Amino acid sequence: MRAQVKWLGEELFIGTSASGHTMILDANAGNLAPSPLEAVLISLGGCSSVDVVSILQKSRQNITGCKVEINGTRVDSVPALFEKIHLHFVITGSDITAKHVERAVSLSADKYCSVALMLNAKVDITHDFEIITQ
Repeated sequence: MRAQVKWLGEELFIGTSASGHTMILDANAGNLAPSPLEAVLISLGGCSSVDVVSILQKSRQNITGCKVEINGTRVDSVPALFEKIHLHFVITGSDITAKHVERAVSLSADKYCSVALMLNAKVDITHDFEIITQ
């Protein structure tokens, strides 16, 4: 896997993936685009959501939506690394059992999500979920 990041000027950068997709990053507190650390949170949420949806579908759960709200807390020193990250999954659908959602979220966090597994060594990552019946 490869990527490239190019400085655009000021504190803006453009990241380009090997597949040709781009993402603007703003090092100026995310005023014009996500900051690099916001992109880490988005990557964690995306990676874990892919797992959760896949596991729930394979478990024959009738899901119609999956949203994850991510809150990261950073240390008060430089570099301002993430200290804690909490993921709150909101699963919508019908006839969804909490047992299946708990299993899907745990498997993603502990076994499948590459981003979470990379961050786990330095960051306390927690998760919970809610189910909204439609």
